[in-house]
Amino acid sequence: MAKGDKFYFENYVACAALARNAAAYLVECLEQYDPAQLESMLEKMHTFEHSADLKKHEMNEALAKAFVTPVDREDLDLLSQQMDGVPDLLEEVMQKLYIFDVQTIEPNAVEYAKHLVKACDLLGEIMEEFENFKKSKKLHSLIVACNDVEEACDKLYLSSVRSITKGKADAFEKIAWYKIYDCLEACADACEHVSECVGSIIMKNT
Repeated sequence: MAKGDKFYFENYVACAALARNAAAYLVECLEQYDPAQLESMLEKMHTFEHSADLKKHEMNEALAKAFVTPVDREDLDLLSQQMDGVPDLLEEVMQKLYIFDVQTIEPNAVEYAKHLVKACDLLGEIMEEFENFKKSKKLHSLIVACNDVEEACDKLYLSSVRSITKGKADAFEKIAWYKIYDCLEACADACEHVSECVGSIIMKNT
């Protein structure tokens, strides 16, 4: 692999680390939730999202200038966009808590956020292996594991939304938590899309 190609893979590794840090911070915020600190929590979460945006811009600039890329430039661009979507959606969870001025956290939301940390951990491992995708013996199992986390999130989403429907009398609170769980579900889907995109790139190039 050409020396210049390492930039692309290192960029993805850095993006996965930012997504993982954002997911871990979400868990921290939910476990130690203080509605009085919502603005400061939102500001800190934005730093992860903004850093991920900068990485995406770096990728865009590199792809625009590159004559040869390690795989199709369209695939590298798509993967970069999908990676950027993960911290975007994690920030959106925090935004929903702020918009709806949520005062107490549903226990299942904490569990859900912990699943997202697992998914982001797997994305980190996938990106570490991605550079050697033609020889790696681990990538397939990591992609499958990411899918397994998403399936666990699907089950938790169903039980959580049903619990809200049956257990909360206040209509506004129900709507708020529907929106929050929808956003958490979108985060899990985004992680799976990243792993599937890597799988598609491997299939096209081996």
